[in-house]
Amino acid sequence: MISVIIITKNESAHIARCLSSVAWANEIIVLDSGSEDDTVAICRRYTDKVFETDWPGFGIQKQRAANKATQPWVLSIDADEQVTPELRKEIEQAISQTHINGFEIPRLSSYCGKQIKHGGWWPDYVLRLFQREHGHFTEDLVHERIIVDGTVQRLKAPLIHEAFINPEEVLHKINNYSSLGAEKLYQAGKRTTLRQAIVKGLWTFFRTYCVKAAFLDGQQGLMLAISNAEGTYYKYLKLLNMQRSKEPKK
Repeated sequence: MISVIIITKNESAHIARCLSSVAWANEIIVLDSGSEDDTVAICRRYTDKVFETDWPGFGIQKQRAANKATQPWVLSIDADEQVTPELRKEIEQAISQTHINGFEIPRLSSYCGKQIKHGGWWPDYVLRLFQREHGHFTEDLVHERIIVDGTVQRLKAPLIHEAFINPEEVLHKINNYSSLGAEKLYQAGKRTTLRQAIVKGLWTFFRTYCVKAAFLDGQQGLMLAISNAEGTYYKYLKLLNMQRSKEPKK
C-alpha cells in the first residue's frame, strides 16, 4: 500500500535510524546524489531500491524518487527524520481512507540535542503522505512543496526530525541552504543590497527569538535564533554577490 521515498547525500550519521523506522513499508526507494561516506552501503542493508544519480535540486530529485514508487500511497521523509510507532499506526489507518488524497504530519524537530517547541518550529505541519496519482513535487531548488489534487487532512502523531546534531552540522546546513536559497531568489528575479541583507538577518533573529518565543527553549532557542539569522543574512549576501558577478555594472 505504501512506498517510502528518501533522497540522500552523506547522511551516514542519520540514515540507519531513518530506514529502521520505516522498515515496515511495502517498499523503500532511495535516491543518492554522490555520497562520499557509507550512506549507500547502509541503505542497501534495508532496501534493494537504491539509485545513484546527479543533483538537480530538492524538488526535481524528490519527484524522481516519487516516479519510481509502485504503491498507491507515497510517504516522503528526509534522511534525518524518523517515523515513530505511533505515527506508523496512524499512517496505516489513514491510508485506508481512499477519499482523502493527502495528509499533513506535525514535525517535532531537535536542535543540538533538544526538542524545540517554540521559535516557529512546533507544530510544524508538513505534507508528506499522499496518493501517488494525486500528488507531485514542485521543482524548487530548495523548500520544495507537495501539491495534492484533492482533499488534505492532518495527522496527530509527530514525525521526529533531527534537524541539527551539533554546531558543525548547523554551519554546514547554513552554508548549503543559503546557497540554494540565493540561487532560487536570483532565478525568481529577486535583487538585494547589503543593507537589506543585514536588516533581514536582524529581523529573522527578532522574529524567531522574541515574536515566536524561542527564548522559552533556553540555550538552544538562542542558538536557533542566531543560526536562523545567519542563514537569512548569508542567503541575501550570496544573492548580492550573484548580482555583482552575473550582471553588468551600471
